[in-house]
Amino acid sequence: MFKVLLIDDEPLIGNVIRTLFNWKEHGFEFVGEAYSGTAALTMLEESPPHIAIIDVNMPEMNGVELHGIIRERYPAIKTIMLSSYDDYDYVRECLRSGAVDYLLKHRLDEPLLRNVLNKAVQDLQQESRAQEGRLASRKMEESMKPVFIRSYIADLVRGKEDAGTFDAASGMENLYPDAVSYTAAALQIIPFLLLTESFSDRQTNRLVQQAVDVMQQSLGDIHERTAAYVENGRVVVVFAFKDRSEHTGASEAHRWMGKVQHALELMLNLKSAYALGHPCTSLSQLGASYRSAEKALDASPAGEPDAMAADADRTNPSAGGRTIAPQLRVALTIEEQKQLLLAMESLDQERLRRLIASVCGSVRRQPLHSPAVQLIVSELLHTGDKAIKKSIPTSAPETARDGLPPRGDLGRIGSMAELEQWLQSYFAALLNLLKQQRTAGSYSRHVSQAIHFILERYQGYVTLEMAAGAIGLNPSYLSRLFKEETGYTFSEYVNRVRIDAGKKLLESGQYSVKQISSQVGFTTYNYFFKVFKEFTGMTPHAYLSSLRPETI
Repeated sequence: MFKVLLIDDEPLIGNVIRTLFNWKEHGFEFVGEAYSGTAALTMLEESPPHIAIIDVNMPEMNGVELHGIIRERYPAIKTIMLSSYDDYDYVRECLRSGAVDYLLKHRLDEPLLRNVLNKAVQDLQQESRAQEGRLASRKMEESMKPVFIRSYIADLVRGKEDAGTFDAASGMENLYPDAVSYTAAALQIIPFLLLTESFSDRQTNRLVQQAVDVMQQSLGDIHERTAAYVENGRVVVVFAFKDRSEHTGASEAHRWMGKVQHALELMLNLKSAYALGHPCTSLSQLGASYRSAEKALDASPAGEPDAMAADADRTNPSAGGRTIAPQLRVALTIEEQKQLLLAMESLDQERLRRLIASVCGSVRRQPLHSPAVQLIVSELLHTGDKAIKKSIPTSAPETARDGLPPRGDLGRIGSMAELEQWLQSYFAALLNLLKQQRTAGSYSRHVSQAIHFILERYQGYVTLEMAAGAIGLNPSYLSRLFKEETGYTFSEYVNRVRIDAGKKLLESGQYSVKQISSQVGFTTYNYFFKVFKEFTGMTPHAYLSSLRPETI
């Protein structure tokens, strides 16, 4: 229903126009009359109509002046001018400035009025369609923004959108102009879960945004190559090709992905792995291409050079062409966790080294980026944290942990060999930290150095002369200084460290007494037996019995 307002200072004209025909039957609503320009402006402000019929010749504010104000303040309102013969110069001015048409008062009848009103309606409808077109165009422009494009692509490969329906509704069919084929690549930021496990959501989102931005900058035009974040450090890269050649497309995609990997490492210190999916001919098939890329990526063993750019159809010939998945490990065993803590508590560098090597060896054929491998590494690090918290008081300054490799270094790790090397360095530094903590106290620098020497060497042959030589002191002077500060002779302190380590091994329940005696540095079982009793007041077997009385 189109609303019409009459503005005329002659009530008689208003009565004629109002009663010429049934307004509602013809799609109009006569909403009222204003007898002056000032009154009309008040009514327009309260409730603007679609159409205003304006008398040209009115006192105070004439129709020409009022028409100009309406065009300025209410440009959507269509105006029709009422005039007499001698007012035509004014009418012509209004027509030039946008009035729909004019009506002569002395010739006014129903057909003429309805015809002019319908002309105004046509103008309104035409402008409405134009406005809808502008809004649709603006919506399409908005939809082409990178954030929207990335969101659409991510949803598409996750299977959250019906590509055909969505394309038609949003204009996404123009996302990749002139493309005749597509390929999806799956890229994984290798250490993502390890890097972000202690991050806040804001920090994680910032890292993701930085990574995607760096990738898109390397890829260039988003309407030819698009990077979109999927989840858990995984990014889809869509390639749109104007050539149907699969070989050419694959070569080009590998070249671009190489640039992306280099940029991530150079700009953000992030190692990554990727795989290409199979080519397809429409956006609706892109999800399947991405899933084939993911399958290839997640089947890539860690540390294989070719695994960093695996193809979707990689198979094992010895398995009759079938793709063989490696046996998966998902966590540390309880025994491994116990042994790790034991090695750290007893400051056993060699035991710790062998354990790290064993754990890394057991997951060597799994993808380094897999959640299982990163969970195992996380458990190793958490176990190390437990040892630190147990040995270093919470009141200790933050600098007490200086010397440990920063966790951020994990971002540069791209193979299992590199990961194992980093873990070995990390736990060696952690063990050194624990040794320093044990030597901390009121000891002089030389005595602290001697204690540190003992903690490093107690499992093997260690003497006062060896320690003095390492420190650069006379053995006699070191012997006297050591006894004054610790209350023990050098050899007594060595035996004390060995017995403490032996007690921890006994408590673990994993070794026999004879095995323990050699592991903690005693050359004979009998001597271990004798020294153990001197320090604890009981034999090793009696000590075991005191730990587990219910088993005796």
